[in-house]
This record gives sequence, structure tokens and C-alpha cells, in this order.
Amino acid sequence: MIALYNKNSGRGEVKLFFSATSILLCLSLVSCASIIHGTSQDVGFSSTPPGAFVTVDNHPECTTPCVAHLKRRDNHVVKMDLNGYQTFSATLTREASGWVWGNIVFGGLVGLVVDAVDGGFYNLTPKHVTATLVAKPTTTALTNSTGK
Repeated sequence: MIALYNKNSGRGEVKLFFSATSILLCLSLVSCASIIHGTSQDVGFSSTPPGAFVTVDNHPECTTPCVAHLKRRDNHVVKMDLNGYQTFSATLTREASGWVWGNIVFGGLVGLVVDAVDGGFYNLTPKHVTATLVAKPTTTALTNSTGK
């Protein structure tokens, strides 16, 4: 940072300059997790057999194998559907990110609050969901041996 020295300036102006610089530096460091890894996360989905339709929180996302970009601040319910197979369900849960320590050291309470509200505070787990789909049981029509 460059400071111009004016021998006619008083101590008040120098204190004001350093105070303003300190405040700007602190504000630039808040919400470390949001800045470092963002408020969304890519989560991969795969299934055996492939081609399952993936919904997240009842919203269509993709067909396996695929990747969806999900908000970190919420837990998510995942479903995979494929004709002839039972529906697979899983829950993505949020856990505190290691980047929270950056807020504790540099950003303080303001950084923690910002990251908690926008989701930067969290990581979704698991990072990849793999489903082994189970075939639906087949039903056979019963016939009367007398033909009736």
C-alpha cells in the first residue's frame, strides 16, 4: 500500500488512514469459505445399470452417470428411477467445512454468519452417490385351470 507523506498533516489524518486501511483489510477477509470454495458444490451420480433419472429435492437434475451443481446450505434428498427397477433414495447432508477456521482466525463473527447464511460454511456428503438398482419383482397372472 502506498501512503503519501504530507509534513503539514496532523496525527489525526494518519490515524484515520490506518483505521480505514485496517477496516478494509478486515472486510476483505470475511466469509473465507464462501470466497475459497463457493456456495455450491458439484456432486456426482452413477448407477448400475446406468441411465437412471436423478431428481434432487423433487426437481429433475440429470440421467446417470452425471454431475449436478447443488447448493451447500441445504440437505438434499436424491432419488434415482429406472423403468423395471425399484427407486433408490439417499440423503446428501451438510457438514462444517474446514474453511470455517479461516473465518475464526480472520473474519470473526461476521465471516461465520455470512458463510452460514449463504452455505459456504458447509460441504455436502457424500460427494458422489452410487446406486446399485434392484429389479422390481415380476408378477405373473394366475389362470384358472378350468378355463373359467
